[in-house]
Amino acid sequence: MDIYAIFLTGLLTGGLTCMAVQGGLLTATLAQREEERLHDKSLRQNNFFPILAFLIAKLFAYTLLGFFLGYLGSFFHLSITTQVILHIAIGIFMIGTALNILKVHPVFRYFVIQPPRFLLRLVKNQTRSKDIFAPALVGAFTIFIPCGTTQAMMALALGTGNPFYSALILFSFVLGTAPLFFLLGLLATKLNSLFESVFMKIAAFAIIILAVFNLNNAVSLSGSKFTLQYFWRDFACTALSVCQNQVLAIAESQPAKEATIYFGSDGYSPNTITVPKSSQVRINLVNQKAGGCIQAFTIPNLNVQKIVRKGTSDYLVFNTPDTPQDIRFTCSMGMYEGIIHVI
Repeated sequence: MDIYAIFLTGLLTGGLTCMAVQGGLLTATLAQREEERLHDKSLRQNNFFPILAFLIAKLFAYTLLGFFLGYLGSFFHLSITTQVILHIAIGIFMIGTALNILKVHPVFRYFVIQPPRFLLRLVKNQTRSKDIFAPALVGAFTIFIPCGTTQAMMALALGTGNPFYSALILFSFVLGTAPLFFLLGLLATKLNSLFESVFMKIAAFAIIILAVFNLNNAVSLSGSKFTLQYFWRDFACTALSVCQNQVLAIAESQPAKEATIYFGSDGYSPNTITVPKSSQVRINLVNQKAGGCIQAFTIPNLNVQKIVRKGTSDYLVFNTPDTPQDIRFTCSMGMYEGIIHVI
């Protein structure tokens, strides 16, 4: 996932998920200011600067957090098992958040991360002199209540092991979420209950869809073949008859003890290689222009992960099984994958 894709993730999905979790703080801040304005007619009705202060402080805080996570990640590397558990936990958290928004059952209220009490006191006690300071402080402290998509970006930042690139990851993501936050902030005091209810339901279903993809990434990263991509390929093969060329290509390909896989912005090429069984195999990894999770080439079943930075190359050497089988490889987030055919 490159920086542009991370920005789009924030723009298209992060705003919805984060608004559901963090939006209450922003609207509470604006509501408190609106209440003060009703009691003091000398106050102007202008939410522009408080919202801007909230967003700028939030952007600055997450950029610093990204730098810290990258620095922390340079000292250790998350195991594949830990990454799988993290993806599953984030997916469950997102589903629980969505079901709480839809009010499916009271038990799902426990999935809502409550803001620290000092934040609530800050919002409650803000005065005119804190018109900018209070929203800015609230925005900065949203790092304590990250939404599900933000948690995934934080995990990605931690995995880079590069403080500056990690800071850029969270900067781009939070910048992408800003337009929706700004728009809803301006409309916060004007939205009627019906519109707000409809919006929150749309946000809840969007969060569920994102959670499903997050859980699918965890399944892919675990090495299991039963991913959404697998079921789609199976459906395409049986119902649409588009698998014949793929099967023929596998049958005709000759196993080789050395292969080269190139990293691109859209994944790995080739995403299918054939190697002989009971042999020592070398795979050359060439990263031409890929960033994000593609840099972490992962073979879950072999518990192998190799980080190949953009513009560099590396290689893997391993012994293939004694029996024919397919070995899956993927990026660290399970988003891009491929298959090593052992024959």
